[in-house]
Amino acid sequence: MIKWLFLTVGVIATGLGVIGIFLPLVPTTPFLLLAAACFARSSDRFHRWLVEHAHLGPMVRGYLEGTGIPRRAKTVAIVMVWLTVPPSAFLLVPMPWVRALLLVIATGVTIYLVRLPTAPADNH
Repeated sequence: MIKWLFLTVGVIATGLGVIGIFLPLVPTTPFLLLAAACFARSSDRFHRWLVEHAHLGPMVRGYLEGTGIPRRAKTVAIVMVWLTVPPSAFLLVPMPWVRALLLVIATGVTIYLVRLPTAPADNH
């Protein structure tokens, strides 16, 4: 049952990642990393397909191999976090503790992304 759940989440995350290639407000790399993690726990075939894919693979391979993610992916992810989370927190969320939680999460995600290794320019 858990394998099917991971597989389903992986397929959905892959779809959202592909959508993110075409829609600027949808992040691509985080969804593909989620898909890779889910596939690693559910299907070697899907995991291998994603990592070896000509277009999607390079977005996750550097992270999985520990060589880093492209600077552009880091920059876009951080910018998108700060363009979407604060307006959502202050315009859509009435509870102050939830606003604070969203901002803490955004800060944590930013710190995590900044600390990730950045791939050399020729890797992407």
